[in-house]
Amino acid sequence: MKLSARVNQVSPSLTLAIAAKAKAMQAKGIDVCSFSAGEPDFPTPKHICEAAKTALDEGKTRYGAAVGELRLREAIANKLKKDNNLNYEADNIIVTNGGKFSLFNLMQVLIEPGDEVIIPAPYWLSYPEMVKLAGGTPVIVETSAENDYKITIEQLEQAITPNTKLFVFNSPSNPTGTVYAPNEVKALAKIIVERDILVVSDEIYEKILYDDAQHLSIGSIDEEIFKRTITSSGFAKSHSMTGWRVGYAAAPMEILKAMAKIQGHSTSNVCTFAQYGAIAALESSQECVQEMVQAFAQRRSYMHAAVNTISGLSCPKPYGAFYLFVDISKTGKKSLDFCNQLLETKQMAAIPGVAFGMDDCIRFSYATDMDTIKEGIKRLTEFVDS
Repeated sequence: MKLSARVNQVSPSLTLAIAAKAKAMQAKGIDVCSFSAGEPDFPTPKHICEAAKTALDEGKTRYGAAVGELRLREAIANKLKKDNNLNYEADNIIVTNGGKFSLFNLMQVLIEPGDEVIIPAPYWLSYPEMVKLAGGTPVIVETSAENDYKITIEQLEQAITPNTKLFVFNSPSNPTGTVYAPNEVKALAKIIVERDILVVSDEIYEKILYDDAQHLSIGSIDEEIFKRTITSSGFAKSHSMTGWRVGYAAAPMEILKAMAKIQGHSTSNVCTFAQYGAIAALESSQECVQEMVQAFAQRRSYMHAAVNTISGLSCPKPYGAFYLFVDISKTGKKSLDFCNQLLETKQMAAIPGVAFGMDDCIRFSYATDMDTIKEGIKRLTEFVDS
């Protein structure tokens, strides 16, 4: 059987593959310390679950508008105005099957053969694959730990060509936890406007910040950058709603209508009663978010300090999300071999940095409990020492 050329150039998701392998080992009774999945270990807050149950009881089980329930789109627009200073109306919002599909949908709408998309590395592993599936060319710009894995103004300027269509911006970042300071966001926005390209701002981790880190939505800076910005986000990370598959994008009307067209012929509407859970997530107290962030902050501090005491390993301090991006170059191993041997010999799961565009690093998620973290550090130390 001959498959399409586009699917043959796309790599499988290493994060999902390793997470699945770890879960299969756990199902066999093996004691696995898993640091692989980017998934909060907290249950979805009770009031969100209750809202979805009420929606079920009220018969909210029918097809809905492809762009999403109006009440949810209004709540998202209100949230973006209040929290992010982004003046979108409900008509500029599309509810998608997770934040991931908002990005996939956008690439299908914007990108065609010959178009280039600038992606700083390390990157979330699906960005370049989505560009390839749309027929475009990912232009990878490698950043460094010395600069906290941030793309510089000079790097962005040098990467832009007449074929550049889009810049992918992710802050706080997966896999590094990097958070761009407001002045850095403004400097990047200036280049985007001057060179007249578009930017998609993936803000799925915006609520998970530490110390004095501040999140600035790039589209909020002024009207010129606003009309060139597509904002992508969702509820998976902030409200521990990974399995609910509710995300969204906010965009200029021309782009929004095109995304609605794609969605109408692909997924149609997001699960109706799940959207009512998302409404509750936005319209209720955000105390549940802060409780999770406080727990993540404690884990981050412990794990960051512990990893940096292990000979041969190092990582910068993350200021957002819930990941450590650890340099393993001094061990002499590349990331896939390191992670496979770590899982096989010490039953500890991590994600190879090659999936994120950097083969000398690995990613640990600290979205797990402190007992697992302490045991994992013990196993990691033994592995590196051996």
